[in-house]
Amino acid sequence: MKYQPINSNLFKRNRKNFMSQMQGNSLAVFNSNDIYPVSADSTLPFEQHRDIFYLSGVDQEESILVLFPSCPKPQYQEILFLKETNAHIAIWEGEKLTKDKAFEVSGIKTVFWLQDMEKVMRELMSYADTIYINTNEHYRAVVETETREDRFTSWIRNKYPAHSIAKSNPILQRLRSVKDSIEIDLMQKACDITEKGFRRILNFVKPGVWEYEIEAEYIHEFVKNRSKKFAYTPIIASGNNANVLHYIENNQQCSEGELILMDVGAEYANYSADMTRTIPVSGKFTDRQKAVYNAVHRVKNEATKMLVPGTIWADYHVEVGKIMTSELLGLGLLNKEDVQHENPEWPAYKKYFMHGTSHHIGLDTHDYGLLHEPMQANMVFTVEPGIYLPDEGFGIRLEDDVVIKENDTPFNLMRNIPIEAEEIEELMNS
Repeated sequence: MKYQPINSNLFKRNRKNFMSQMQGNSLAVFNSNDIYPVSADSTLPFEQHRDIFYLSGVDQEESILVLFPSCPKPQYQEILFLKETNAHIAIWEGEKLTKDKAFEVSGIKTVFWLQDMEKVMRELMSYADTIYINTNEHYRAVVETETREDRFTSWIRNKYPAHSIAKSNPILQRLRSVKDSIEIDLMQKACDITEKGFRRILNFVKPGVWEYEIEAEYIHEFVKNRSKKFAYTPIIASGNNANVLHYIENNQQCSEGELILMDVGAEYANYSADMTRTIPVSGKFTDRQKAVYNAVHRVKNEATKMLVPGTIWADYHVEVGKIMTSELLGLGLLNKEDVQHENPEWPAYKKYFMHGTSHHIGLDTHDYGLLHEPMQANMVFTVEPGIYLPDEGFGIRLEDDVVIKENDTPFNLMRNIPIEAEEIEELMNS
């Protein structure tokens, strides 16, 4: 791994919190992700399942975590099953976790090799009444591939049909949405790396540059600072490309007078940053571009103030819509009649700002979190309003990652990333 070792106290606390919410006499199982094939002998880079990482810190394929807090054998209350390493694997693939190293990473003392899993599970299931399976119930999830977790679930339900089934996901949705201080530090690191990439770009962009060249500059800076990749597929959208919300081709040349919308974030230790900035190719906004830019910036600032404990996500978006409506009226994009006759199901402002303002962020860019429940301290949300003007040839979105605080103003993890229009112009022309 490129990232520095993480304090295992994070994973110990996460397991303790999870187990405190399990039913009596039950065990829970979490699997690593598969390594997914492309074709021939090629594969996609391995990405650990965020749930087993959250609970153990293990960042390796073919790993299984079992939690059984009421097990009559104390040494079996937390178990890791790992792929056995050997000299041959070390030569061809690099070193894998040893049992000692797994304890160092996770704080779990009982580690078996994977070939012992069925034998050990047979004993554990004789003690347990209920098994927690891990299903993906994220509100944006669309899963068409059978996962390693799915295969394990099918196996254990067929092998032990008399056991009751419970779900891990509702517990994890709540736990993972509220961040530990160590997690916030890791997210700050991801944001700091993202800042380095953005500052690099401000010194690089000029008329004639290609979107993919900008993408390359970002990944250079990210990897240089111990990030292994973009946290998500980057959007480098010049001119009218910015009006395609998920534009990812990044293959057009940037022309004088255009704006570039860049929705980019680094990952660090599997934690995501999610930043959007919009900059002028020529190093200076036109008066119209700056007026729209500053309107978006004001909406972002006002929206951020509402991220406090107790806020309901749906109500928050209604209030942000009112702020955006006021700004669009000021820009002449809406008039009073548009607002008076708007469809409540699709308000007038949605013509120019059609997506949501905020989502949870953490181990996943669109992280776990139950949106119908009130916001809590130490949740982390993006704030990302935008105004999209295809008739004028540009779109503007600004986005920061913000921590909700208990008795304080929200804390912006991207507070050091330039965002004021004048500062961006100054840095681009320095």
